[in-house]
Amino acid sequence: MNEALKQAKNAFEEGEIPVGAVIVSKNRIIAKAYNQTEKLNDVTAHAEMLAITSAANYMGAKYLNDCRLYVTLEPCVMCGGALFWSQIGEIHYGASDPRRGYLQSNPGILHIKTKVFSGTLAQESEQLLVEFFKKLRK
Repeated sequence: MNEALKQAKNAFEEGEIPVGAVIVSKNRIIAKAYNQTEKLNDVTAHAEMLAITSAANYMGAKYLNDCRLYVTLEPCVMCGGALFWSQIGEIHYGASDPRRGYLQSNPGILHIKTKVFSGTLAQESEQLLVEFFKKLRK
C-alpha cells in the first residue's frame, strides 16, 4: 500500500485527483498506476483501470484471480465493474468514498470470490485527498 500512496502522490504533483493503485502477484508488483484523467483527457483513466490493463498485459491474460490490488481510495462503480470482469483475487483500499464508491452505488458489483479489505493506510490516503481539494479550491 505504501507504493500505492507513492503513486497517489505522483497524481497529486501532476494536478490529478490523488489516487494510486498497485497490483501484486506472487508478492511482486506487476503493475502500478495513478489517476490520469486530466493528462489523457479520458474519464476512464482511473488508477485502477490503468493498473488492470498493465497487469493483464504483464500476465498475458485477462483474469487476475491470483492478484491483489492495493488502491488508496475505494473503487468507483466503473472500476468495480472492471475488477469484477478481471476476477481480481483481493482488493485492499485505503479511504472510503461514501459519495462515489462502489459500496454506496452497487455493493454486489465485485466478483463473488474477490476478498475486500478496507482501511489500509486510510488516514494517509484521506489526508492526501483533503490536501488536494483544499489546494484546488484556493
